[in-house]
Amino acid sequence: MAVDVVDLKAFYGTPLGVVARRLVGRAIERLWGDIDRQRLLGIGYATPYISPFRARMERTLAFMPAMQGVVNWPSPGVSSSALVDPTMQPLEDASMDRVLVVHALETSDAPEELLSEVWRILTPGGRMIVVAPNRRGLWARMDTTPFGQGLPYSRSQLTGLMRRTLFSPENWGEALYVPPLQRKLFLRAAVAWERAGARLSLPFAGVHVIEAAKQLHRPVTVRPVRASRKLSPVLLPSPGPPVATGRSLCRTASRGCDRDQPT
Repeated sequence: MAVDVVDLKAFYGTPLGVVARRLVGRAIERLWGDIDRQRLLGIGYATPYISPFRARMERTLAFMPAMQGVVNWPSPGVSSSALVDPTMQPLEDASMDRVLVVHALETSDAPEELLSEVWRILTPGGRMIVVAPNRRGLWARMDTTPFGQGLPYSRSQLTGLMRRTLFSPENWGEALYVPPLQRKLFLRAAVAWERAGARLSLPFAGVHVIEAAKQLHRPVTVRPVRASRKLSPVLLPSPGPPVATGRSLCRTASRGCDRDQPT
């Protein structure tokens, strides 16, 4: 079930939410730091992460699931956000260059349909970043944050999901090694937690940050060609026993056979 947009907005207003936005935002920036003058779409509740890119983009949109709710974004000026069905985006084919999926995949009832729709609206060579809770991390085990809602994923599960929807995962990152607690001691040391976790490749990061490219051709399984065998028909009538005529019956009968019997 999707998290209410009011709760999402409230979380990112807390000290822990500010830390999460900064740490996850850094992971996204490392992957997309060089993009400029492109069309960017955020799906889910991506406004905290697409806002830094907005000034450099040709167009920036924020689509939020109907079950979640929508907020006006950006606050001043014309709104660029909309309430949509994530599996039926109101966009034309190949209309976006980049798509960021945050707080959407783990709460979706149809994740494959969601990613298939992202594939449809991406341009050839377009790229997508998915931020999804790590099932081995502490954030997925505590429901006090939005990352503790819905279905968390392992790395292999995300890889299989993306390949089934014609995406090729290319760059993997992780974020939120700090425990999801509002204590000042942990929040002040969040950057140190992040550096230590990334350096040691610790398995309990809070979220996966994956960049995937759109595949243009559907993979086809090649099967070996078997040599054809010559088959004989099976419905031909089989020869039956010989039919005896009157003459043959007379020859095989006893001596008392009536010779005047017509043959």
